Amino acid sequence: MVTDKDGYIHLIQYLTEHLGLFETPSSQVISDDTVMELFEEQLSAQIIMVCGQNPSLSFIQRNIIIREVDAIVYDLEEILALVANYKATPAQTLFITEFSSLIKNLFDQEIAKLQAIA
Repeated sequence: MVTDKDGYIHLIQYLTEHLGLFETPSSQVISDDTVMELFEEQLSAQIIMVCGQNPSLSFIQRNIIIREVDAIVYDLEEILALVANYKATPAQTLFITEFSSLIKNLFDQEIAKLQAIA
């Protein structure tokens, strides 16, 4: 649905270009959540929003979306392996929020295409 699209590949490249952001200087204030926990929380919130905004999605389509999110989380775990368990800084939290919103946009676009076909 989205993980096989160019937009997703570009988002992953965007993330890898900003990996330096995830090197936490010891002097920064950090949150209680780890980098990966924030990604999971933000992605979950965005996908709940996607499904809520599209009540006409079938059970099968919702399951496809959930499998896609699982694949995205797996990719994030691979990319962020060295920093996934670090506590997040405010700048990282902002980036994660924005990145998750961009993932939602990918789903919104694909769902719009599905609905246009139906």
